[in-house]
Amino acid sequence: MTAPASSATTQLETLRGLVRTATQRLLGDTILVTDEQWRAPSRLPDWTRGHVATHVARHGDALIRLTQWARTGERQDMYPSSEHRASEIEAGSGRSGLDLQIDLDNSAGRLDAAFEELDGANAWDVVVEMRGGLNVPARLLPLARLLEVVIHHVDLDIGYEITDIDTPTAEWLLEWCAFRLGHRDDWPTLQLTSDTGFATTVGSAGEPVAVSGSSAHLLGWLMGRTDASSLTGTGELQLPAY
Repeated sequence: MTAPASSATTQLETLRGLVRTATQRLLGDTILVTDEQWRAPSRLPDWTRGHVATHVARHGDALIRLTQWARTGERQDMYPSSEHRASEIEAGSGRSGLDLQIDLDNSAGRLDAAFEELDGANAWDVVVEMRGGLNVPARLLPLARLLEVVIHHVDLDIGYEITDIDTPTAEWLLEWCAFRLGHRDDWPTLQLTSDTGFATTVGSAGEPVAVSGSSAHLLGWLMGRTDASSLTGTGELQLPAY
């Protein structure tokens, strides 16, 4: 995922715009969720909608720590530990709808401000380490954020579906999946082609398998949010967990 400087700048601006749009859409939908609905199950196993919302907010704070690393050169982990991450999500999951909404809004605002500070420091090309040991230039952090906001909006089960993801967003996220999964030797090599003509390769294990469909359905399948019924070429292929 490299590009000439001018192109990289344009792509970064595009991604940040997509993050803002996705965040506003999420906030617009969640403002109508009642306290009772926040405590009801989400589409993620063992998580309520409150768990999902808290995770999205804390993920924003985790990315802020990575922007601080990029600006200052002082290492900052996304989370102190897996246990700390889990305990924060659990502790925040039972809050009122108003508190959850404020947290989502404020954490998103803090992250946007942190991205502005990266602009001022000209630190977008500094490499940082995400959770799981993935090394990325800071300019890919908005793309990581876009995935979290969009996919967990679907996971909330409040009316926003995989098929509601616009094509440009879905294709950016397919590129992110290709980047994330490129070095996993348990992930089959998939040559993905969208009905828009967009194409990318995901995974590295075995002979390439050609899979086609809409960009949103390809994304939903890779992320384990939809089955392969709307795709062509998957056969009996079973994907590992993302």
